[in-house]
Amino acid sequence: MALTMIVTRDVEMRYRGFLTSIMLEVSPGVYVAPDMSAGVRTRVWGVMTDWWQALGNGSLTLVWRDTTAPGKLRIETLGEPPKTIVDADGVLLVKRK
Repeated sequence: MALTMIVTRDVEMRYRGFLTSIMLEVSPGVYVAPDMSAGVRTRVWGVMTDWWQALGNGSLTLVWRDTTAPGKLRIETLGEPPKTIVDADGVLLVKRK
C-alpha cells in the first residue's frame, strides 16, 4: 500500500463528498490517503473518471507512489494534458505527453 493524493480544481461538490469519505482533505481540493491499496485506488479513479466524463467540469490529478516509475511516482489526469515524470540526468521533470 502506498501514499495516494488526488487534487481537484473547479469540480462539483459530489467529488468532495466522495473523496472525504475515504481520504483526508488536507487543504481545499487536496486529498491524501497514507496507505491506499492499488485495488482501492483503481476503483476510486474509476469513479472519478466516470463522473468527469459525465459532467466534464474542472480537473483532477492523481499521484501515487510506484517504486518502478521514474521518481517513484505515477500521475494520472482528467481535464488537463496528460503528464509523466522523466529522469533527465538525475533531475526529475514533469513532461506533458
